[in-house]
Amino acid sequence: MLSNLDALMHGFSVAVTGYHIMLIVAGVLLGILVGVLPGLGAPNGVTLLLPLTFTMDPVSAIILLTSLYWGALFGGSTTSILFNIPGEPSSVATTFDGYPMARQGRATEALTYAFLSAGIGALVGIIVITLLSSAVASFALRFGPPEYFAVYLLAFSSFIAFGGGRPLKTLISLMLGFGLGMVGTDTVSGSMRLTFDITDLIRGISFLVVVIGLFGLGELMLTIEEGPEFKGASGRIDPRAILRAAAGMPRHWLAILRGSAVGVWMGVTPGGPTAASFMSYGIARRFSRRRENFGKGEPEGVIAPETADHSAGTAAMLPMLSLGIPGSATSAVMLGGLMMWGLNPGPMLFVDQRDFVWGMIASMYLGNLLGVILVLATVPLFAAMLSISFSIIGPIIVTVCLVGAYTVAGSGFDLWLAVIFGVVGYLMKKLDYPLAPLILAMVIGDKAEDAFRQSMLVSQGSLGVLWSNWLVGSLTSLAILFLLWPALTALLGLRNRSVTGAVGSLRPNEGTEPS
Repeated sequence: MLSNLDALMHGFSVAVTGYHIMLIVAGVLLGILVGVLPGLGAPNGVTLLLPLTFTMDPVSAIILLTSLYWGALFGGSTTSILFNIPGEPSSVATTFDGYPMARQGRATEALTYAFLSAGIGALVGIIVITLLSSAVASFALRFGPPEYFAVYLLAFSSFIAFGGGRPLKTLISLMLGFGLGMVGTDTVSGSMRLTFDITDLIRGISFLVVVIGLFGLGELMLTIEEGPEFKGASGRIDPRAILRAAAGMPRHWLAILRGSAVGVWMGVTPGGPTAASFMSYGIARRFSRRRENFGKGEPEGVIAPETADHSAGTAAMLPMLSLGIPGSATSAVMLGGLMMWGLNPGPMLFVDQRDFVWGMIASMYLGNLLGVILVLATVPLFAAMLSISFSIIGPIIVTVCLVGAYTVAGSGFDLWLAVIFGVVGYLMKKLDYPLAPLILAMVIGDKAEDAFRQSMLVSQGSLGVLWSNWLVGSLTSLAILFLLWPALTALLGLRNRSVTGAVGSLRPNEGTEPS
């Protein structure tokens, strides 16, 4: 551990130059722009920027790309809170309470909570990379297909146990997400599934198109029905609200701690930032004393997913560097960049390319700090956007949604899908069906399916492989417990009521004397 700290000091000597700081600022600002535009996101932004780095020094190149990644995560939170349009898939959970806070005139508070908790989550992830790189890498080696499936099953089950909605509706939403995720080409057999002879469905249904429809257009329909005005539009933007929100952060230390732990775990294993943000939100809602306020503008509903999102996104860099296993879509793109620069990810990278690895880790500290400063400086500007008349902002939201949907694959068919899912999102909200389980199932449903099928191939069809060692057995057992949790609590509730009733029937009637 001490040797890692010495290496980090060497990394700062590599990263702290005027040129690299300029790259960090430029990367963060570009990332914010990429994150604000739905349909792009961090993976696409890094992909677009990657060709420009081929002539750069690898250290400078990775500093630019990681800085763009931080900015994209911050930008995705901005549109999630202000307009209910997640710029990043991992920002979906932030909409559940961030957007209601903005509608209540608390946009500045919501943005401040999001950015500060994101910065703390990312810092925790960087510290884990710094101190525990060798230990965490060896732990990640224990994960095979059964362990991956158990992690995904635990994420699904946690929504049924702790989602807060009706378990049956949550299960239906999950099943709908699984069905949408199955559309297209089967990754194992290569056969077509649920395409109905429609050529455009062969490539599947894009997650981003679904998100844009469900959240962006669906919420717009609800807004028009309720009245074309933002409830928080008349609220005066007070820069002092940033200081008040920052001063209130220590009250939510438990949510920050839980979110960071969930994020690091999901980033290293890897479950991914999106699954981490959903799981952290569900856990925070289950154990909060103010759980009835979740979904109505609860600060912990913003803090929990943002902390987990950024800690997972940061921690995902560790298995990418030490094992060559990307923990997120963005780290997968960066992995390709490393190979294009002539670097081989793996344990020897820390030995053979010391300047590269520790220069990148040191730049992550700087990029995170500068990113938080830059986005906090723009909070009043972003929050003031809510004061714009809905007659102006409404068409802008529609345009951004449709442009984002078209940008995903350059297909006009995706525009129709976005509109269709806008109607679906409107109906699901009216009928009180949760959207989060559907989104989670679409994001990691195919990964869970692949992991399960690989596990069955290895075990020749035996489910016992899910209890083949203490790690996968613990995860699977916990997931099944969460899956059955609503039924167990209902049975316990019925038993308690029956016992109470039986005791009450043995008591003498009031107003009578015992004979």
